[in-house]
Amino acid sequence: MIDSKGFRPNVGMILANGAGELLWARRVGQNAWQFPQGGIQRNESPEAALYRELNEEVGLTPADVAVLGSTRGWLHYRLPRHLIRRRQRPTCIGQKQVWFLLQLRSADNRVRLDASPDPEFDRWDWVSYWYPLEAIVSFKRDVYARALDELAPLLFPEGPPARPADAGCGQPPAIPRPGQGR
Repeated sequence: MIDSKGFRPNVGMILANGAGELLWARRVGQNAWQFPQGGIQRNESPEAALYRELNEEVGLTPADVAVLGSTRGWLHYRLPRHLIRRRQRPTCIGQKQVWFLLQLRSADNRVRLDASPDPEFDRWDWVSYWYPLEAIVSFKRDVYARALDELAPLLFPEGPPARPADAGCGQPPAIPRPGQGR
């Protein structure tokens, strides 16, 4: 489903553990890491899409998480020209997303990347709160920054950890990738 401006409605999921770390997942067969996200289907609410995608992408159910909140509105990003499929109708030029901040209530061994017959991720790890701004592909960086900035007070009522001065600006610095783990 693409809206009249060419944006695909989508939900993004920022899943935090008890230490305030975030679930960071690697796309199958790529060295591309991101937060879980997925499209909203016709006649589906963002909340319904959240729970469907949460189960499909990381194997969790509503009982495994608490929803701490969501962004107040749509956050948009445009795809780089080379990623736009111009022969597809309607043409999708990017995504508009509602981002949800979730707190994991279950043990992290409940996270399963093989819950769907066509998994999107092959690895995951916990990373520090601002790490994604340094590691996400550049065309998504502004949306990630806006979502993390808006949602941080819900996870850190006493104030979020200090944001690195260069996080989300320019090229990501040379930083270690998430661990070999899960």
